[in-house]
Amino acid sequence: MSNITISEAPAENKMGVMPVNRLLFSMSLPMILSMLVQALYNIVDSIFVAQIGETALAAVSLAFPVQNLIIAVSVGTGVGVNALLSRSLGEKNQETANLAAVNGIFVFFLSYLLFAVFGLFFARMYFSVQTSNPEIIEQGTIYLSVCSIFSFGIFLEIALERIMQSTGRTIYNMITQGLGAIINIILDPILIFGLFGFPRMGILGAAVATVIGQILAMLLLLYFHIRKNSDVNLNMRRFRPDPAIIAELYRVGLPSIIMQSISSVMIMVLNNILIVFSQAAVAVLGVYFKLQSFIFMPVFGLGHGSMPIMGYNFGARNKKRLVHTLKLSSTISLCIMIVGLLIFQFGAKYLLMMFNASEEMMEIGVSALRTISLCFPAAALGISFSNFFQAIGEGKNSLLISVLRQLFILLPAAWLISRIGTLNQVWLAFPIAEVFALIVRILLLKLTDKSKIHEMEYLAAEEE
Repeated sequence: MSNITISEAPAENKMGVMPVNRLLFSMSLPMILSMLVQALYNIVDSIFVAQIGETALAAVSLAFPVQNLIIAVSVGTGVGVNALLSRSLGEKNQETANLAAVNGIFVFFLSYLLFAVFGLFFARMYFSVQTSNPEIIEQGTIYLSVCSIFSFGIFLEIALERIMQSTGRTIYNMITQGLGAIINIILDPILIFGLFGFPRMGILGAAVATVIGQILAMLLLLYFHIRKNSDVNLNMRRFRPDPAIIAELYRVGLPSIIMQSISSVMIMVLNNILIVFSQAAVAVLGVYFKLQSFIFMPVFGLGHGSMPIMGYNFGARNKKRLVHTLKLSSTISLCIMIVGLLIFQFGAKYLLMMFNASEEMMEIGVSALRTISLCFPAAALGISFSNFFQAIGEGKNSLLISVLRQLFILLPAAWLISRIGTLNQVWLAFPIAEVFALIVRILLLKLTDKSKIHEMEYLAAEEE
């Protein structure tokens, strides 16, 4: 194993003793607030891009799968780091916890290098195979190249967030994510439209604003780790990659990477299905994903807060706290998604007006938002169950469900409907896929309870 200075473990981590209700609230609220700000910045970013024109909005929409892939790889890797780190702290294994952190940073950096190469050499090719519109290709290439080449900011920010999250200090994640988003929101109009003496950069300005916000957030979070996080030692001096630790990170994290990456494939295929109808349909899908993030991000934030609690208590073999956390997070997630459903059903027109929607885009978009949002309640429970699987080291279950939902249900349904039905009916593929996935998740949850949870109870009884 790597030669790393080991810090002493605390007597007891709050994730093992604090009342679950208060613990989940204290860990999730900062994440929810920061991710809401993050979602707001995504929406504002697209609103400003929409002022350039529908072509620019379509270009950003086509770039979204790659941006989503960057997030998928970073968040999925973070799941592996989070799970191993939380379990190690729960087991009072400080050495493994430290190794999980530093090896996690190492693999995050390797992942960044892959996307930097893509941005340098393959961004234009990516757009050329999806559209023949030269304006979309040019604007999309500029935007995606900058976001990919300078993605080290978002990669290392998420790496540090997951390490901080594993120790229960999510307040610092809220501060850094919020700062990054606010900087992005401020810089967007300045750089896009050339305010305060800055040159008018158009879509390039949107990309530059994004990466500046990410890099500054990463630097601030690194400072917090050095000064505020005593549970994990991030000393990288004399670091050597530990194959066993890296293998364990990917054993848990790889299913999550693949699971979340599948959504990039799904979006790219959907874009190609929709562009047959019109450019406006592609823009609508892009707008939907930005708008739905404002509903989904709080649920994801709740999940990010619940996973280390469940992982810790699974490692500590405390079934009562494990199950309590799952039930509580599922209930809150469902309530959030029901509110989101109501917003999309009754406010679709007003949401689209923010994006300077044309008459065609408005007609398509209202139907799309109302239809797709029918899947929100089922998605709430699905996300909660997937977080549970990942927290206890059963990420393969989440992977299985994601593959079934997106590749074998949603895409075939969307393609088939596009051939025999109308554009408005294509959106039905989303709720169809989500309901099917929820049924499968419930079945897997019951199987997991009979196997792994019973095993945990047996080991806990043996220790007593």
